[in-house]
Amino acid sequence: MFATPAFAQTAGAAAPGGDFLNMLPLLIGFVAIMYFFMIRPQQAQAKKHKAMLAAIKRNDTVVLTSGMMGKVTRVEETEVMVEIATGVNVRVVKAMITDVRAKGEPAPANDKVA
Repeated sequence: MFATPAFAQTAGAAAPGGDFLNMLPLLIGFVAIMYFFMIRPQQAQAKKHKAMLAAIKRNDTVVLTSGMMGKVTRVEETEVMVEIATGVNVRVVKAMITDVRAKGEPAPANDKVA
């Protein structure tokens, strides 16, 4: 019923945590997986968003991060003027634009009212 003393003894214990050289390939594999599944797609998405913001021109319909939609009436280097209702223009930082819905035809530079 009881175990004999020979069975109750344990073999020499292994080093806690394992050898660093055995863990190194696993660590490199985790870093590679993180790069290809998380970091690289985020960089590609940021590059695509930056190109979209650089291509904004007048009369484009845009969606803001707040969910508002409007038509671009003026484009500056870091800001755009968006018409959200007839006669209501809002100055918006370009980075707050999430999507360009409809590409408008380029408007003439001078908007002189007759």
